[in-house]
Amino acid sequence: MSDLPRRPAAFTVEGEQPTPPETRRAPASFGDGVVLTPDAEDPFAETTLSTTVVSALEERRPRRRFSLAKLALGALGVLVSLALGLWIDSLVRDLFTRNDALGYVAIAAAAIVVLAVLGIVGREVLGLMRLNAVQSLKEEVAAAFAAPGNTVARKTMNDLVQHLAARPETAKGRERLKATEGEIIDGPHLIELTERELLMPLDRQARTLILNASKRVSIVTAVSPRALVDLGYVVFESARLIRAMADLYGGRPGTLGLFRLIRDVLAHLAVTGSIAVGDSLVQQVLGHGIASKLSARLGEGVVNGLMTARIGIAAMDLCRPMPFRALKRPGIGDFIGDIAPGQKRSTVDDV
Repeated sequence: MSDLPRRPAAFTVEGEQPTPPETRRAPASFGDGVVLTPDAEDPFAETTLSTTVVSALEERRPRRRFSLAKLALGALGVLVSLALGLWIDSLVRDLFTRNDALGYVAIAAAAIVVLAVLGIVGREVLGLMRLNAVQSLKEEVAAAFAAPGNTVARKTMNDLVQHLAARPETAKGRERLKATEGEIIDGPHLIELTERELLMPLDRQARTLILNASKRVSIVTAVSPRALVDLGYVVFESARLIRAMADLYGGRPGTLGLFRLIRDVLAHLAVTGSIAVGDSLVQQVLGHGIASKLSARLGEGVVNGLMTARIGIAAMDLCRPMPFRALKRPGIGDFIGDIAPGQKRSTVDDV
């Protein structure tokens, strides 16, 4: 046996005819014949529902225009403030004419009122600023995904860490992100890692908030004797759920901020087509044998609980400082098994 290496050779497989040289295709370049489809126009590209919803809300958000009604209300507010100031001044002067001690007490009371009003105004302004900060973070995340490199993504990660630094649930995630400094060079991967480490524990708490509120609404509306009581409790529980969701994600609003957030949640539900529970969802929940087992009132409680869950999911979309990309967005089917015991996960998507 020879130790010399065997030279390469070509062999013909038995039963296969070799390709004639004249029929072989010569290599060629396609040139400009290949047209790449943009991601925005690709129907098979993976996009999250929350990103689509946010873009739809931004398109439908009305522009601020000059309004005579707002001008009239502002002028009326100035007149009322002047009238109130003149009334307080007149009251203090009258009290001083009667007794100096009464005048000093009135001045102290007026000063306390002014300080309290300034505190309320400051609290409302801070609440609105926190809500605006959440929207700014969402825009930063979108820009970080589109920007090359990881410079913008690193800055966005630091802003998110600073925004959620007050939440003790994010302590472990902040430590892990700090340990990966300089190891990840891809911007989108860094943003996805930030979402997993910072928002995963908060998302678990958000699901718990939604589930508990839905259960309370389902039970109370099932046993309440009046429809007016049902409506009042649903409104109360929904407002409390929206405030708790905003507080969880670091955007705790004041009273005016809460009204604004409720308005945005209703607009979110209107855009996504979830403002009302359709017949298909009612049949999905109540049509699989449960209608024969439960009373009509208990069935209404289940539907009201599912509607509260929809409101909670919409509030989660708006209050979350990042859109759902690396983590799965919860749907109404995730809560059906707990609100309606014995029912399997719904196949109705939360759109």
